[in-house]
Amino acid sequence: MSLVLPSELVVDRFLPTVRAMLAARLADRGLTQREIAAELGVTQAAVSTYVAGEGGGDSRFRDDPETVATVDRIADGLADGEMDGYDALSELLSLVRSLEDRGPICELHEEEMPALRGLGCDLCVRGLDPDVRAERDVLANVRTAARTLASVPGMVDAVPNVGTNVGMSLPDPTDETDVAAIPGRIYAMGGRIEIPANPEFGASKHVATAVLAANDTDPDIRAAINVATDDTLLAAARSRGIDPLEFDADYEDRSEHLGDRFADRGAVPTVAYHRGAFGIEPVTYVFGATAVEAAELVGELLAARSTSAADGSA
Repeated sequence: MSLVLPSELVVDRFLPTVRAMLAARLADRGLTQREIAAELGVTQAAVSTYVAGEGGGDSRFRDDPETVATVDRIADGLADGEMDGYDALSELLSLVRSLEDRGPICELHEEEMPALRGLGCDLCVRGLDPDVRAERDVLANVRTAARTLASVPGMVDAVPNVGTNVGMSLPDPTDETDVAAIPGRIYAMGGRIEIPANPEFGASKHVATAVLAANDTDPDIRAAINVATDDTLLAAARSRGIDPLEFDADYEDRSEHLGDRFADRGAVPTVAYHRGAFGIEPVTYVFGATAVEAAELVGELLAARSTSAADGSA
């Protein structure tokens, strides 16, 4: 039996086809050949060949609906600036895994290794570790949440001097290494939000402390974001029916203190805040089931605060 790895087929058959498809679609969306070459990591000459329709490829991928939909989604994202290379890579890896599950890659593999036919081979999909999938999903959620915050009007003014962070835990976390956050925190610089790096597990102590305390009280709450404590923001929360919880800032074991306050409340509040202490800046935490949910709530509260301020000045 000849030994052919599915990854060989991905490199030799899938990747050239998808690159040709992406090059053509990015050209249709107005990108120059130089820009396309930079996005795809190929030479400008290769892009010229792809755009001219001479790049070859495998029709099974070109005609596959899932591949077409993914390529269109990536092309739109790259052209609009809503995706970067990391996002595109994530989309393509997800597509490859799908196509390996009784899809075109699986069909090609059986053609190259006929002895696999009729065996119901599932080695590719069976090898996907569910723990790895969970970590990937959490990292993707935190990345999306951070970008959401960067696009929220008024977020610049809500970032405390120590910076903002967004964290989300794996299911059943045990310590801060099970919480993904942005290394170095998110800062406001030059009137805009700066996200210094992609999220990592164990990258934050402070927001992880809040996440772990909340999750210990309610396993459905796995995310938190810290913003500057502001009375108008707290008022906006109350106007939406949220009852913010105040806690002390200067406890040595903040996680334990937060857990006790949550237990006294009988639930994890959507918003919890402190007024600061000596050497401790006032901070408010916004909690959610996911990082994206918490980021969306921050956006809603800031929008409500802006509306209230406008009404008050009218």
